[in-house]
Amino acid sequence: MAARVIRLGALLALGLSALPLAAQEAAVAPGGVLRVLDKITGISTDLDLASGETGRVGHLSIMLDECRYPADNPSGDAYERLIVRYQAIEEPVFQGWMIASAPALNAMDHPRYDVWALRCKTS
Repeated sequence: MAARVIRLGALLALGLSALPLAAQEAAVAPGGVLRVLDKITGISTDLDLASGETGRVGHLSIMLDECRYPADNPSGDAYERLIVRYQAIEEPVFQGWMIASAPALNAMDHPRYDVWALRCKTS
């Protein structure tokens, strides 16, 4: 059994290393749109923020640090770097990149609110 697992791991490593790694050029947008869901009230709110701007929804304060998108496909995806604070607590409840096409990849873990990146503003 252990030999089979090692052999499978080696095959996967060989297969993955044979895949070409294509870097995708990203463009920086002047702002982005994100959605906030209050899980208690069921109300969702879309925030349209410029880079560096902070918006408030309920007890959350959300700053959009940067929004990037594929340079060759502006409507293809959005990558938003967010800093989310709850009430007056200085330590962020979330700080990092959210990807519109994969919201669960780096999700904010909060008992009351969910936040999703939707798209970048390209103009």
